[in-house]
Order: sequence, then C-alpha cells, then structure tokens
Amino acid sequence: MNVSLDATPLTLSSGGLPRYVTELSLALAREFPEDSYSLLSDQPFAMPEGAPPNLTRGRAPLSPAERRWWLWGIRNAIAQTGAQIFHGTNFEVPYLGSVPAILTIHDLSPWRDKSWHDNAGRVRVRTPWLVRLRRARSIIAVSEAVRHEIINHFHLAPELVRAVPLAASPDFCPRSATAPEKPFFLFVGTLEPRKNVSGLIEAWRASRDQTGADLILAGRNRADFAGIPEYEGLHLLGEVPDQLLPQLYSDALAFVYPTHYEGFGLPVLEAMQCGCPVITSRDPAVSEVAAGAAIHTETAAEIAEAMCAVAADPDLRRTLSEAGLIRARSFSWTRTARETHAIYADVLHAPTPAPDPA
Repeated sequence: MNVSLDATPLTLSSGGLPRYVTELSLALAREFPEDSYSLLSDQPFAMPEGAPPNLTRGRAPLSPAERRWWLWGIRNAIAQTGAQIFHGTNFEVPYLGSVPAILTIHDLSPWRDKSWHDNAGRVRVRTPWLVRLRRARSIIAVSEAVRHEIINHFHLAPELVRAVPLAASPDFCPRSATAPEKPFFLFVGTLEPRKNVSGLIEAWRASRDQTGADLILAGRNRADFAGIPEYEGLHLLGEVPDQLLPQLYSDALAFVYPTHYEGFGLPVLEAMQCGCPVITSRDPAVSEVAAGAAIHTETAAEIAEAMCAVAADPDLRRTLSEAGLIRARSFSWTRTARETHAIYADVLHAPTPAPDPA
C-alpha cells in the first residue's frame, strides 16, 4: 500500500496535532514495512526523527498554480508519490482528484465556540463541504465521544465514522522523583481559550494557603490567548522539550487539566503513563480516556478542593497513580497504526460513493 499523509501539522512547534502526525506516521512505517508512506505539505516542516526508509518527504509545490495547495498542488504531489490513499490529518483533504481520502476530525471545537479559535473560519466553512461531497471516504475520530458528535453534527451514517484512539509515546514513563524545592501542581498543553487556564489559576490561588504548592504551566502560548498575570509561585515555562516532560509529570503532586472541551486529551494520558495523579474536567472525551483513573471536577471550587485533597493525602496520590498506570496500558501507537491501516484497506477496496444529495 502507498499512502500520503498531510504533514502541515508538523509546521507547529508543539501540541497534539504534530504529535499525532509524528507518532502515527512512524508507527505506520514501522508496523507495515512493506508499505510506502510520504508526508506532504506546501510549507517547510521537519521530518520525524528516526523515520525508517519507507517514510519519506514528498516534494513541495513548484509552480505558482501549485501554491493553491488544496486545489492543485496537493493533487500533483500525490501523483508524484504514486499514493493510493491520502490521509488528511487535520480537517482538510484535496478538493478534487480520484485518489480516495480519509479525514481525521480531532474535535468540533471550531463549531462549538468561535471564541476558542480566532483563525478557524476556513475550517468552519470548508470542512462541512468536504464531508458533504464525500471527498473523505471515511472519517476518523480520536474518541468515541467525538465520533458521536461528528455523526450528529454532520448528519452522517454511523459506519462512515470510526474512532481510533491516540496514545502517548513510550518515552512517557515514571521517572525517579527529584525532590523539587517546593511541591507543585502541573499543567501541560497549548495555552488557549478552551483549556480553562484562568479557572485553574483561580483554583490554585484559592488552595495555595492549604497546599503550599506552586503551579507550573508548560506549553506554547497561542496568539489568541490572553496574557497571564504574575503571581508568586506561578511559573510559566513556555514550550518544554518532550524529553523533559516525563520528569515534570513524575515530580508533580498532580497534573491538573480543567479543560472545557477536548477531542481526546493527550496530556491526560501522558501524565497517567508517567504515574502522575490527574485532576481534570468532566469533558466526555477526557472522561473516556481516564476511565475512572482521575478526579473529575467542574468549577474552580471543585478543582481547589481536589488539589487540597491530593496534596494532603499520599494514599490518594498513590491510588490515582496506580490506576492511571493501569489505564494507560490500554493505549499504544502500534494499536493506533493498526486500526488506522485497517481503515485505509477498507477504503481502498470500497466502491466510490456518491456525494450527499443534501
């Protein structure tokens, strides 16, 4: 099988989207060495480290016409690779062409609340048309919660949408604690409106007299995210290299992730795989991932109460850590690659569908 994947998420310096493309493409190439995989984008990107020989970079657009990437350029790039399948890894597939496409829709945040994405206007307009015209032969959701949302939002037959969960890299594993100078709670993720960072800071400030703990925020600050006031004990690390995150997770009292909405919630799984107790929201996708191995909260008062409970009770921390480690064993990129590959095979051998008459 010859497959091309959209590599545009690799132009981002951090976050769940580049992690998805990196880990999925590497796992596909390693798990199916008889296949060929190519990464395509009209923008410069770094190839995943350790890419095997059957994972390559497709050529960039050469002519001015090809700069209209999703209309012309991508079709020529696919033809150059000889791909039989194109995987749109982030909301987009080619507008035209005979090569069947699969589309990953990570969540419905562009449609749920416009304030969550200042620059998602194109996605809000174009993705529904791509779905309606059946440019995507099959749609991948990263959780069952989002699968049901996609079916209902786009009025699709259930068999057209399949859930394939993400995974955390094997590099995320428990590390020996380094005894930080002060205990701390940890947040890891892109700083953006829907992550509810303001609610987290409010809860931390309300609980700090009781816990005596600092708060560390690690992640890229997205352009549409409001600045964070300075507080004693609040540490903004910015982007942290992946190789340093397992130690942060392992040293933290708990990972606190009070997100308003997620498609999967990969940092929750990373924390659990490192044995870090997790406090998170009641978002359906995050609850699906945690499966009872976390404390779920909603309001700032509930978050503060959970932070106090975890800080005061080593037995509770141990229980959450053990439950998270057990739950994390259910996920792997090998599983993600195999289930994604099965969708490729099904689409490759299925008849061409007619567009939705609606």
